[in-house]
Amino acid sequence: MRTAYGVETVRAAERELMARLPEGALMQRAAAGLAVVCADVLGRVSGRVYGSRVVLLVGSGDNGGDALYAGARLARRGAGVRAVLLAPGRAHSGGLAALLRAGGRVVDAGGGLGAVEQADLVVDGIVGIGGKGGLRPDAVPLAEAAERGRGVVVAVDLPSGVDADTGEVRGRALRADLTVTFGAYKPGLLIDPAREYAGAVRLVDIGLAVGEGGLGEEPVEARVEALQHADVARLLPVPAAESDKYRRGVVGVAAGSARYPGAAVLAVAGALRGGAGAVRYVGPAGEAVIARHPETLVSDRGPKHAGRVQAWVVGPGAGDDAATVGEVLAADVPVLIDADGLRLAEVGAVRGRRAPTLMTPHAGEAAALLGVEREEVEAGRLAAVRELAGRYGATVLLKGSTTLVASAGGGGAGEGAAGVAGGDVGQGAGVVRVNPTGTPWLATAGSGDVLSGLGGSLLAAGLSAVDAGSVAAYLHGLAGRFAAEGAPVTAEDVAGRIAEAWRSVVRV
Repeated sequence: MRTAYGVETVRAAERELMARLPEGALMQRAAAGLAVVCADVLGRVSGRVYGSRVVLLVGSGDNGGDALYAGARLARRGAGVRAVLLAPGRAHSGGLAALLRAGGRVVDAGGGLGAVEQADLVVDGIVGIGGKGGLRPDAVPLAEAAERGRGVVVAVDLPSGVDADTGEVRGRALRADLTVTFGAYKPGLLIDPAREYAGAVRLVDIGLAVGEGGLGEEPVEARVEALQHADVARLLPVPAAESDKYRRGVVGVAAGSARYPGAAVLAVAGALRGGAGAVRYVGPAGEAVIARHPETLVSDRGPKHAGRVQAWVVGPGAGDDAATVGEVLAADVPVLIDADGLRLAEVGAVRGRRAPTLMTPHAGEAAALLGVEREEVEAGRLAAVRELAGRYGATVLLKGSTTLVASAGGGGAGEGAAGVAGGDVGQGAGVVRVNPTGTPWLATAGSGDVLSGLGGSLLAAGLSAVDAGSVAAYLHGLAGRFAAEGAPVTAEDVAGRIAEAWRSVVRV
């Protein structure tokens, strides 16, 4: 599992470690790891380090020091290293001296533009993890030169101009091809829009005591975590020898309408592949469902008379059927609410439920629920998902370029809708999971219906709301990748590859 920690947690771990190490040793560890990665990049793009052209973009903080010391190591191996100092009087003195001793040179910001464009490698050490807001105006021309230049851009710890804690980008930021981060992942490296600026991410171990075992004597809670194959494999339901279809769980699907029968078909398709033993369908699209999925148990008498289920999915293609949504929410079993169900479900009805609730909005639906613009949700995904989880008292899966799952009562930006993108996402806000799988080709009609059925089936099989949402997003993303392989796909294609995604996970 990848775990990401907030800035203050990382800084506290650094202070604790530095108190036990000789002065400057921690920076040397970071610089050594950065230099190794940079040398590897140069080996791939230029065939060698010797004779390569390297430009360091150096700010006044420790990231600038890391870049200078790494540049010195590259210069000693024969690279031509130039440093552009954005704050000449405040550059790290030890790092600058080391670079000059190794044969590196300093160029001013104006003269550095051409060097940046012609470099084989550009190292972004402008702003550290404490940076807020976008780049300062004097750094913007250098960022633009790096992006239009021919070289690979490597960011130190995280790209300059992005928010390490939230993944927000509130101004101009420098887009990297690769980010070398130290000690622990930061949330901004895993969450869009900042994730898009980070490129590939390489973690360098510098000995920080974060994660299991804790900082000092207390365990440190991860701010953001991303499941990997082994984590998902441990969560997947596996039938025992004595299992039958009812013991494996039965999921009810209340979806579809005369106008949108396909939503019911696709939600059932996802549910049939999600680990539950049986699927009950309730709604007006029964004939379409049976025609495509004859193993489905179909009823037209409403959720109360459908038979026993261990979880419900409600909302995909439901139109204005508020009565069915209300009936499902009154059931004392886990419920997944999607699509039209999100619009029809009243806050009080969701908050008053005793059984777990999983809501699965996309950014537009989340914006409508929060009373803000869609762009605000997309700019501040972490704050938005926590705000929704806190407001509804439900687990929320926020779909998008990075899908996030926040547990019930996740809080974050408080009860008001204002300020989602800049909300309080402090240490007490709880852990959020970010899904690392997926493909832009999943942005297709009906894809979310498949996801809702899959998640509901996992709820019926016994997973918690957080685990069901996380595992469903993971398998759905893998299935999308397998189905697409670089070409457009349909939601039906995605549903058809869920079994393959499942098998790929359990083979680990």
